[in-house]
Amino acid sequence: MFYWLMKNLVIGPILLTVFRPWVRGIENVPRNGPVILASNHLSFVDSVFLPLVLDRRVVFLAKSDYFTGKGIKGWMTKVFFEASGQIPIDRSGGRASEASLNTGLRVLADGYALGIYPEGTRSPDGIMYRGRTGVARMILESGAPVVPVAMIDTEKVMPIGVRIPKVMRPGVVFGEPLDFSRFAGLEGDRFVLRSITDEIMYELGRLSGQQYDDVYATTVKDRRPAHTR
Repeated sequence: MFYWLMKNLVIGPILLTVFRPWVRGIENVPRNGPVILASNHLSFVDSVFLPLVLDRRVVFLAKSDYFTGKGIKGWMTKVFFEASGQIPIDRSGGRASEASLNTGLRVLADGYALGIYPEGTRSPDGIMYRGRTGVARMILESGAPVVPVAMIDTEKVMPIGVRIPKVMRPGVVFGEPLDFSRFAGLEGDRFVLRSITDEIMYELGRLSGQQYDDVYATTVKDRRPAHTR
């Protein structure tokens, strides 16, 4: 109920009026049932504009730190993430990664649309980076269709390190569903998982027009000063 109120009566109408996001390919997203929305990740506001342009609810898996902050700022951050339909997960790796996968599978089993960023983190410079194979495991274990999503110009609306967004029109492009049924039952094969992930990243690059660099975004971020990550 809280999500519905925020999206349809409180925050959503204001954002749609102010930013007027443009959309292409929305007919590629199923109106109901489980679906994985695999998106590039340019800005903090990607998780706002992607679900905002769809009639159905979209659930994201967000790092648990966003839900445990102190004071008024921590409370406001938690409220924001809950209002945008995000679920806290532990991203520390190991067993936490397995728990995150299981959380995503439960979301899909409940018939929701699950938003995933295969790069694992925001691009620090607008370049598209190597995808992580967790999205491929989720695709094969759930059997859910996957729709590639390209966020356009959201890094200009709210660049990394900026607190107040710039008013301009971002875009959301939904590509045609990708079919990986030929790999059914091979979720334990790391070469298959890499092949699926690379195919998704290729399609995202085609839709977004981004330059691609075959390294992980986290590697690039680790080389940069903290305030630019």
